[in-house]
Amino acid sequence: MTSIDTEAIIDQLFKAVGGRVRTFPDPYFLGLRVDPADLPDLLRYLHDQMGMNYLANLTAADLQAEFEASYHLYAIPDNGLKIVVKTRVPRDGAELPSVFAIYPTADWQEREVFDLMGIRFSDHPNLIRVLLPEEFEGHPLRKDFKKKGAI
Repeated sequence: MTSIDTEAIIDQLFKAVGGRVRTFPDPYFLGLRVDPADLPDLLRYLHDQMGMNYLANLTAADLQAEFEASYHLYAIPDNGLKIVVKTRVPRDGAELPSVFAIYPTADWQEREVFDLMGIRFSDHPNLIRVLLPEEFEGHPLRKDFKKKGAI
């Protein structure tokens, strides 16, 4: 396996998307943080220019005052680079731009995050519940979810 020059990659990203991307330490991935409005531009660049063509996971964490979404990206065929892009949205009215047009695998992943955490994805083609029944009230992975009987 060849070693990855992460400094060169970071320099390339800064030139392409400017100061809109920040790095953070992660033991397994090249960690990038971006504001929600800049998320599609960064992911499009990573996909089209850097070969990060596979969104393996989209997850979200409830940090109480805000939510943090994490996008885990890989290249197929493998180029040795693993990237996680994180962004945060306020709890009230939590909404992120959909990345379905860039990564078709985001379809059900965005629906799952919506279903369980309540984060909306603007421009998603079919943002409906994927795990819970449509009549289910609330989002059970939120820390403020009040359980009403059996789930």
